[in-house]
Amino acid sequence: MTTSATRTTAAPARPALVPVLIYLAMLVAVISSLGAPLIPAIAEANDVSVTSAQWSLTVTLLVGAVATPVIGRLGDGRHRRTVVLVVLTVVLLGSVLAALPLGLGWLIAGRALQGLGLGLTPLAIATARTALTGERSRSTAAALSVTVAAGVGLGYPLTGAIAEFGGVHAAFWFGAAASALALAAAGLVYPPSDDVPPRRLDVAGALLLGTALAAGLLALGEGETWGWTSPAVLGLAAVALVALVGWAVWQLRTDAPLVDLRLARGRTAATAHGAALLVGLANYLLLSSVPRLAQTPASSGYGFGTSIVVAGLVLLPFSAASFLASRLARTLERVVGRRWVLPAGAVLLGIGEVLFAFVRADLWQLFLAMAVAGLGVGTVFAALPALIVSAVPAGETGSAMSLNQVLRYIGFALGSALSATVLEVATDRGADLPGSAGYAAIGLIGVGACVALAVLTATLPGRPRES
Repeated sequence: MTTSATRTTAAPARPALVPVLIYLAMLVAVISSLGAPLIPAIAEANDVSVTSAQWSLTVTLLVGAVATPVIGRLGDGRHRRTVVLVVLTVVLLGSVLAALPLGLGWLIAGRALQGLGLGLTPLAIATARTALTGERSRSTAAALSVTVAAGVGLGYPLTGAIAEFGGVHAAFWFGAAASALALAAAGLVYPPSDDVPPRRLDVAGALLLGTALAAGLLALGEGETWGWTSPAVLGLAAVALVALVGWAVWQLRTDAPLVDLRLARGRTAATAHGAALLVGLANYLLLSSVPRLAQTPASSGYGFGTSIVVAGLVLLPFSAASFLASRLARTLERVVGRRWVLPAGAVLLGIGEVLFAFVRADLWQLFLAMAVAGLGVGTVFAALPALIVSAVPAGETGSAMSLNQVLRYIGFALGSALSATVLEVATDRGADLPGSAGYAAIGLIGVGACVALAVLTATLPGRPRES
């Protein structure tokens, strides 16, 4: 009764809470949008290869994959407000570090610190559910879920415009200003959490997962440069494999796992989590390579020579279509049946990948490919929560969603690193630009992921419709 009363009175005491929570979700979108369109400009500003500059995107997603469950666990108790403020402070420091002209290494370090901010959205949603009541709580949680997708679509051209007229570092100073505003706003209105015992943090699980992802992505990203059979690459691959197996064994045996892999048991749950990984991979194969293609000089014979602003605008149809698909998912369910929504989303995304691979003679075709792909991604992401809810007990839904989010971020990081590797392989020795076939290969890899996703989800047994 005390908790209920506290929740009832918390909302009127902080009328600015909902706008602040929405702004935190927007900040996550800003952090994400400081990546893909800026990669060619980061490479030029730091006099490095585009493949090396790609780490400014990959490292943020890598840290986000590990940080999301860690921050969720630390904020799942009486210290949520403190955790939010500490994370925002670290994000601000990372933004400043990335903004300073200290070289690519420091920029990547700053982007790694910014990656902690990707764990803020689950905390904001949890706050909406506990600090608000009734319809206000439900509507705010739903708004937070779509704000990240919609915000990315606005953030890409906005940060691109800032970088176009003020340089790459100006875009990161914009991120620093946005982070500082979020920190000040959260400090003023973010509510304390209920006085509940915190859960133990699985430090060993976090270290093992971080080691596995870092070693694996480094081997994937540097394999072409160092040599795929070099001791360094083979050693990193071995470390990644051992750490990943050790992490999985530890998660299944410890009493308080970082990510409860036991919730992936059963065909339906395993399918939902496998789908998150596959759609994340196919998604970021496009998001990380399309801006690079758009900015490739027209003299290459296949590029469009656009500005950073236009490269960001190319991603706008993806974000808008993704948002639209998430709103229309229920309509699609009535048309094709609930069990066919995920396969339909996979097919749409696959069509977008095919268009990117083979139909990009004109810039408008690139816009079209991203819009179709966005419809597919939005459809899949909208359908996944219902599949997870149907596969796990009600009391474990939050943990299952956390696992799904982690796998989604892992897919993002893999897609980012893999796209850079493929383009590196497609670049002839001594050449500055990859061949057009490299982009076709990325599209075909994405098609393969979509085929796997379609087969995986289409073979699920039929599930009853919701009433």
